[in-house]
Amino acid sequence: MKAPTLGILGGGQLAKMTAQAASRLGVETTIVERTADCPARAVATHCIVGDWNDPAVALRLAAEVDVVTLESEFVELAVLRAIEASGRALFPSARTLALIQDKFAQKQTVASAGLPVADSVAVDSPDDVRKAGAEFGWPLVLKRRRNAYDGKGNATVRDPAGVAAAWTALSGGPGQLYVERFVPFAGELAVIVARGRDGRESVYPVVESVQREHICHEVVAPAPIDSEVAAQALAHARAAVAALDGVGAFGVELFATAAGRVLVNELAPRVHNSGHYSIEACVCSQFENHVRAVFGWPLGDPRLVTRAACMINLLGAGPGSGEPQGLAAALAVSGANVHVYGKRQSQHGRKMGHLTVVGDDVAEVRGRARRAAAAIVFGAAGAT
Repeated sequence: MKAPTLGILGGGQLAKMTAQAASRLGVETTIVERTADCPARAVATHCIVGDWNDPAVALRLAAEVDVVTLESEFVELAVLRAIEASGRALFPSARTLALIQDKFAQKQTVASAGLPVADSVAVDSPDDVRKAGAEFGWPLVLKRRRNAYDGKGNATVRDPAGVAAAWTALSGGPGQLYVERFVPFAGELAVIVARGRDGRESVYPVVESVQREHICHEVVAPAPIDSEVAAQALAHARAAVAALDGVGAFGVELFATAAGRVLVNELAPRVHNSGHYSIEACVCSQFENHVRAVFGWPLGDPRLVTRAACMINLLGAGPGSGEPQGLAAALAVSGANVHVYGKRQSQHGRKMGHLTVVGDDVAEVRGRARRAAAAIVFGAAGAT
């Protein structure tokens, strides 16, 4: 009997962990990546070397598998539409990706579903930004509509005098940028929602996400918040993914205000950094539930199997080898579950791996996770 086959556009760490989960279910994976020397190649069944934004390459993948998915929202829409036109199942769909890739359209779609978001407006010139500042107040946030992540493509503008520099830095032009009202949030939350082809959901606990240099640094599960705030976050996350007709695992990022209000910030149409803890801490990981969802299979249990978990991203300290220094010392920390992605080269801030510690107390597992993470260095030792 032929094994089910999954194609993944991309070969980074998200594809690697998805392929690992797929293998447990007897699913064979084929990845497409620009170079064979990529993280997912170590576990994927097959690898197509090529540009996943080349329609011919993507169609070759589609011809070889049962279902196509992706690890990045930056795949060109023309490629996604070509896959669907070939008759191959693609999840998330091209329509969903079209709404998410344009972050202003994403924001409008979520707001149209009645969900709370920061006020926003499209801007075509620096004068439009100044008009928005007069309406929203200062500071405000100027953002690229497309191809922005980890804080790249965003600029906080504190007064009218700062508009010109921010506009230039973000390569502003007609249809390129939008403005959001600044949200003085008290904390950042995230929820993974796995949604099946039939609309059924598997919703993970609300987690606290701690950012450093605009990159997710720590994730704590469950988030140390009261039940009312958690209920808002869960309801908003479910409704946002449904509004975008998502299929697969989605990361939903939210803001919590000091007044106890929760706003939707943005969505990622894929497995997400804020859900890596689920590998060790939940009955069914986000990666396995993504595979289940895109194949139309019953979803797994997202509940925690522990009282507390802490995930820490292992970021490159600077340029150099992708080999971790201090791995043995990190593994000596009780309960440290270390994931090294296998990237050959480190750069400052590049995600080189992560680790998760589980236990009975948030403060205690966070302390152990921080000790283990401090022991590992990628790239330039001692760099900051």
